[in-house]
Amino acid sequence: MIRRLYDWTLSLSAHPRALWALAAVSFVESSFFPIPPDILMIPMILAQPRKAWLIALVCTVSSVLGGLFGYFIGAVLFETIGQAIFDFYGKADAVLSFNERFNAYGAWAVLVAGVTPFPYKVITIMSGWTGLSIPVFIVASVVARGLRFFIVAALLWKFGAPIRAFIEKYLGLLFTLFVILLIGGFYAIRFL
Repeated sequence: MIRRLYDWTLSLSAHPRALWALAAVSFVESSFFPIPPDILMIPMILAQPRKAWLIALVCTVSSVLGGLFGYFIGAVLFETIGQAIFDFYGKADAVLSFNERFNAYGAWAVLVAGVTPFPYKVITIMSGWTGLSIPVFIVASVVARGLRFFIVAALLWKFGAPIRAFIEKYLGLLFTLFVILLIGGFYAIRFL
């Protein structure tokens, strides 16, 4: 099922209304859809590099709006929809133990999930469920998703098709390492 969903999503990149499809996929990926918008964004930028920044902007804005929908699911519909989404991603047990500490580091959680391979939708729902401040959530989401999508756009704009395999294979890992180093740096400054 996931493979068919992936293939269908990828086929949207060639559609005449691909930018609208990208907006829709970015929106739903931030709240419940399992396929990331990168699979649409990458071929779209490779096909039209002059639109790289517009494509990244559409992806960012739609993703943040979708994140707000995920926040709504967590705040209002957690018992009916949110719990099922966490069960699907295997995160249901972690939710209860993580809830107490979440809001203390909520902005960081949103930032980390927004740029790393960790499912951003889990954090958007959890942010609503725990009542994370909406302005904090929005700012962290804009920074994280903007960073992620604009870096991908910049790499594709600058290097074109040769960078595609690198992005698809290693960019998530590099973002994760960057976040670990960033957090490690703050930890070192604070405690050393």
